[in-house]
Amino acid sequence: MPMSSYVRSVRAKIGHDLLILPGVTAVIRDGDRFLLARQRDTKRWSLVGGGVEPDEQPRDAIAREVREELGVAPRIVRVVGAYGGPELRSVLPNGDEVAYVTIAYECALPAGELALEEHELLETAWFTRTEVASLTRHVWIDRVLADA
Repeated sequence: MPMSSYVRSVRAKIGHDLLILPGVTAVIRDGDRFLLARQRDTKRWSLVGGGVEPDEQPRDAIAREVREELGVAPRIVRVVGAYGGPELRSVLPNGDEVAYVTIAYECALPAGELALEEHELLETAWFTRTEVASLTRHVWIDRVLADA
């Protein structure tokens, strides 16, 4: 995912040291299936989402992220939960250490085709929770899907 100008300015001051970042995550379902996206940088499957920008409301951030990554405007249904901890901590390919705290929102999509953001995502697909367990994925999504 591209680095925001805000994060870039903080990184210029702290280098690769740990940075805690607020995020949002979209839980998009169709019956017992969930929409996952395979990320270009890690090749792992995850839920759609991204960072909250300075002064941005989290609800606005999830709407923006879904529009940017899938090309459609979501209907935000409800908050699923808030997540953080060791499972959301990682070192990015460039050496930056990050820990995310994310708010997961259940979202509904309008009917029609998705316009995938190819700079960030390789593909999207629908999976049941059982199928998700066999994917190379960010394991923290298991908690989110269980709560959804």
